[in-house]
Amino acid sequence: MTNKLRLGIPKGSLQDATIALFKRAGWNIYADGRSYFPNVDDAEIECMLIRAQEMARYVDHGVLDAGLTGIDWVVESGLEVRSITSLVYAKQSRRRVRWVLAVPESSPWQKAEDLAGKVIATELVEVTKRYFAGKNVPVTVEFSWGATEVKPPTLADAIVEVTETGSSLRANRLRIIDTVMESETHLIANKTAYADPWKKHKIDSLALMLRGAIDAQGQVGLMLNVEKENLAAVLGVLPALNSPTVSELSDSHWVAVNTILEESTVREVIPKLKAAKATGIVEYPLNKVVL
Repeated sequence: MTNKLRLGIPKGSLQDATIALFKRAGWNIYADGRSYFPNVDDAEIECMLIRAQEMARYVDHGVLDAGLTGIDWVVESGLEVRSITSLVYAKQSRRRVRWVLAVPESSPWQKAEDLAGKVIATELVEVTKRYFAGKNVPVTVEFSWGATEVKPPTLADAIVEVTETGSSLRANRLRIIDTVMESETHLIANKTAYADPWKKHKIDSLALMLRGAIDAQGQVGLMLNVEKENLAAVLGVLPALNSPTVSELSDSHWVAVNTILEESTVREVIPKLKAAKATGIVEYPLNKVVL
């Protein structure tokens, strides 16, 4: 009988980004939109779509061996699951998301202390309560089922809401006055499952490949040839992830250089390399970077 790892994939806003991440890491997950049990091209994995807000509970209870969810929902749950690795990706970007305290643009409030006695709407109830308690500010925190941005000023005085860019808050005429917490996606595991040698190996392998796919985002490979007398000038141009690999060529006067750099810097770097007398410059995409 084949060993199985029961893996939770976050349903909702992170679903597409998570499936795309797994594809870059080497796993194809097929979700048809109707089933909560997507297929995956790995006989050792069983996937289940679970809301990110509930992932920690099902991992803690052992229904799932591991899952991907925001660390915000792990903290909110208060449950003690094992965090294996952080994976900084979100719905729209490769940045951490922020839970922010926001008030109507026209309100006079400038800081959390100004909201004493007010009503705060949020999905992140326990974290928000701890945030205000830590500042000794008495407020009423109400759970919001969604569309939280539209609640001030009629249904709540202020909100604590998650944002990547802040555009939705601005569109709803809200002003951020503080950051309550930052969050990113984590691969989490059930402690008992992680104590099992086979499941631990499988989870660690997943973490390694997912981490490699994350680290490759925004990076490209670059290879080129250069005469040895110009090598120092070429190396001086390269902002390398690690030290560039320099290899001898059949012509003893020449070497090949291979390195990794931020894709956003390529447009500045390649002209400088050409000016430093590099030739045969080739840029190529990366799927994974494993350090």
